[in-house]
Amino acid sequence: MASLKDVEQLADDLDGLVKRLRSELQDGKVDFERLIEIADEISEHADAAAGTFATVNETLMSRIEELTGRSSGSGSESRAKAGAKS
Repeated sequence: MASLKDVEQLADDLDGLVKRLRSELQDGKVDFERLIEIADEISEHADAAAGTFATVNETLMSRIEELTGRSSGSGSESRAKAGAKS
């Protein structure tokens, strides 16, 4: 699983790609094929970052559900036991 540290590297890569894109645009000699290549690279990096965020989010939400389910279940078990004693 990719980590948030990996996304930090992706962000650095994206920063470099954006700088290259700006440079290409400001150069005066616009090479549309080169712009397409850079834009595709940016898209791939952004997709990778989004995928990592989705994976981390799913993992965290799953863990929260596990903890919430256990604590809710434990609470009802405790109440049931307490009710049986009275």
